[in-house]
Parts: sequence; structure tokens; C-alpha cells
Amino acid sequence: MIRVGAVIVAVAALAALVGPLLTPYDPSAQALALRLQGPSLAHPLGLDELGRDILARLLAGARISFLVGVVVVGVSSAIGMTLGSIAGYFGGVVDDAISRVIDVLMAFPGILLAIALVAVLGPSLTNVVLALCVIGWVGYARLVRGQALRAREFEYVQAARALGAGPGRVVLRHVLPTAIPAVVVQATLGMAGAIIAEASLSFLGLGVQPPTPSWGTMLDAGRSHLFDAPHLTIVPGVAIALLVLGFNFVGDGLRDRIDPKKD
Repeated sequence: MIRVGAVIVAVAALAALVGPLLTPYDPSAQALALRLQGPSLAHPLGLDELGRDILARLLAGARISFLVGVVVVGVSSAIGMTLGSIAGYFGGVVDDAISRVIDVLMAFPGILLAIALVAVLGPSLTNVVLALCVIGWVGYARLVRGQALRAREFEYVQAARALGAGPGRVVLRHVLPTAIPAVVVQATLGMAGAIIAEASLSFLGLGVQPPTPSWGTMLDAGRSHLFDAPHLTIVPGVAIALLVLGFNFVGDGLRDRIDPKKD
């Protein structure tokens, strides 16, 4: 499962990285006379409603998806690990305050909060990333808090404290490392969630704005041509499904491998 998922993710990442070398067409270049043309030798995935090459736009959209996923996961995990380790290690009032914030944010569906935030801030890629980071750190904080509550009772952690190690050193050197495997799994699955969230917001018109290519905006543009040009929705839909499936395969495989209860 890990290998299959890793191959899918690696191929998608490589295609996004070297996208301009795989197609000679500009993602924004229009050929209105050829609009809605199906797949051909010149245009392997066809043209959209404005005569733009779908392969070129698909590769450009992959960059947006990976950019959003990496930034959201990186920022969310950093914030979540920091607050989660502080809450779990120190406990008391600090733990109660952070836990209440986590409970409030988890009481609402994440995508609805993201829609509300982007609606207030305005539709743009930057605001999409900001909204996803605001709601994304909660899962990491809750995960790391549980690991920290368990790790602070370990004998080597108590020994480090008895030898005079400060809270910062104990957390960084002894508590956080115990949570890294679980955070890696969460981050892998979080990449899939961020990609779906970005595509959903762009589909609703709250994310990436035209003419910048995005898989979500490609789906939105193609839904009015479901019968006369189905490739407009099939191509980005399959791309989203495959990439999310790849990240989920990697995450599930890693979770099975690090699960101490697995035989």
C-alpha cells in the first residue's frame, strides 16, 4: 500500500515540478476556434471551453495543490506540535485553556469554518491557505497533547527533570520525539485533506481565481459541459481522486507499520 501510494504521489510531484517540459502550451493561451475539442495527438487531454490545453492546466493546477498541501501541513503541524506539547507537558490551567480552544474549533465542520473565513477575508489563494491553517493545527495539537501526557510520565523524562533540565529542553529532546511518528502519519493524511479542501473552495469560487489554473476551478468550469465535453470534469476529477488516494495509501500504510498493536 505504501509503495503504490508513494508511486502515485511521486509521479504527481514530478509532473508538477517539470510540468512546462511536458507540454509546449501555455496554460492560459486560448484557441477559441478549437474550444471543447476532445483528446487528440496535439492535445492529449483535449481543450476546455476557452480553447486552453487541459494537460497544461492540469500540470499547473498540480503545483497549486502541492503548494497548498505543503504550506498548510507545515504551518499547521508546527503550530499544533508547539501548542499540543505545551498543553500536555505543563497541564493545569495551560492545558485547560488550549483544550477548550481545540474543543470549540472541533465542534464545527472544518470545511464550513474554512468557507466562513474565506468569505470574510475574500477569495484568494493566500486566504485559502490562511483559513486552512487556522483550522488545520487542531488535529496536530490534540494528537501531540495525548503523546505528551503519556511521555511526561516516562522514567527518562522524569530523570531529565530531576537532573535540572529545563522545560524547553525536556520537551524538545524527550517529549516531542515520541510524537514524531504519529505526526508524520497525520501530516500525510493532512496533505490529502488540504488538497480536497483547496479544490472544494476553488470549486465554490472562494479559492484560486481565474485565469490561474486550479483543479477545483477546472471542475467548476466543466460542470456546464457534462454531456457535450465530459473530459472537462473527468480529467481534474480523476487527478484529485488519484492524488488523494495516493496520500491516503501512504498514510494508512505508515499507520499500520508504526502501530504497536499490529502483530
